[in-house]
Amino acid sequence: MTTHPIHFVGSIPLADSDAVFGTLAVSVGERAKRWPDGETGERAYWIRWQKQTFQKHQDFELKSASTSLQGYKDALERRLYNIRDGVDPAEIRIETMGYASEAISSYSAFAELKAVGVIPASVRFLVSIPSAVALTVGFFDMPERAGVEPLIEAALAREVETIAAVIPYDQLAIQWDVCHEVVAADSGMSLHYEDVMNASIKRISRLLSYVPAEIEAGIHLCYGDPGHMHIIEPADLSTCVSYANGIFAASRRRVNFIHMPVPRGRDDAAYFAPLSALSLPTGSELYLGLAHFTDGTEGTATRLAAASGHVAAFGIATECGFGRRDPKMIIPLLDIHAAVAD
Repeated sequence: MTTHPIHFVGSIPLADSDAVFGTLAVSVGERAKRWPDGETGERAYWIRWQKQTFQKHQDFELKSASTSLQGYKDALERRLYNIRDGVDPAEIRIETMGYASEAISSYSAFAELKAVGVIPASVRFLVSIPSAVALTVGFFDMPERAGVEPLIEAALAREVETIAAVIPYDQLAIQWDVCHEVVAADSGMSLHYEDVMNASIKRISRLLSYVPAEIEAGIHLCYGDPGHMHIIEPADLSTCVSYANGIFAASRRRVNFIHMPVPRGRDDAAYFAPLSALSLPTGSELYLGLAHFTDGTEGTATRLAAASGHVAAFGIATECGFGRRDPKMIIPLLDIHAAVAD
């Protein structure tokens, strides 16, 4: 019997969704309640594929491109856009961002594999979507952000509406990825609004409200993964716990699951101590990013034991998605999950 269920944040860099589903079927099965399509191909590096949305839109133009932005520990090109002169942000509409079309396409394969028993009957299809703040900060400089964020949020709401119109509610889970808000709360970057945590919680609760109550909804709290490193390292889980408690209190619908990161070197009681203050609602699940490839089952089990001193029930995950990993690491990493889960 699985003691600690498994959660996948999103990206799993295999060839395609069929390869992801087939691999998960063999490696973890029902230990994971929700399976993503792996965000394969151009989607592997979280939001970066969304440059297509802004570079093709008539109301935006490229402002700059850089491979050395502050806080990012990789050499990936990041493009920033402007609203074109004379365009009123209130008049801009982003018709599609691709999240719905990708989800609907992958769900077709998911449903077929479930129908023939490859995917267990109890497993839901997981769609991970970044917050509007993430896309705003990721593609626009400070002067444009306040005007752009509402129209991006509106576009994301339409993406969710489209997904929910096609995929059966009882087969679906939607996860909102919350990164820049967490980093900013720990003074790792500046956002375009004050009172970062409280203002972010209001935004996150709105995102949750776009997901119909019959669909599972969750939150991935994150410190980033550029160059396979956090933008800043968390001192402990206090910021994540504060966000979680605030989201639980503010959300008008149930938060079915919430995920928090755990750095590889943190197996000390101090890191996990804030979990004692977590007000996890009945029926909601906590997942901790305990699994690390580099120290394997032993290191993951040590972090799990440390967490167990401060919270009774939780599942296991990695800190972030697998998208920046060598595909050769994926099966051994899944084996670590399975071994520790049991």
